[in-house]
Amino acid sequence: MGIEVTGILGLIWLLIIIWAIVRTAQSPATPMVKALWILVLLFLPLVGLIAWLLLGPK
Repeated sequence: MGIEVTGILGLIWLLIIIWAIVRTAQSPATPMVKALWILVLLFLPLVGLIAWLLLGPK
């Protein structure tokens, strides 16, 4: 039972996740923190994105 996102909404969601990963990779955080955030964003996209927006590297 998962949430299936297709079409234009899926494309927008993919772009948002990619943007978050790029912003994380460019942040001044340590490599370990960057890797953990990127893994969270990849494996838990919805929860990871919300957590990243609230707690992620600035």
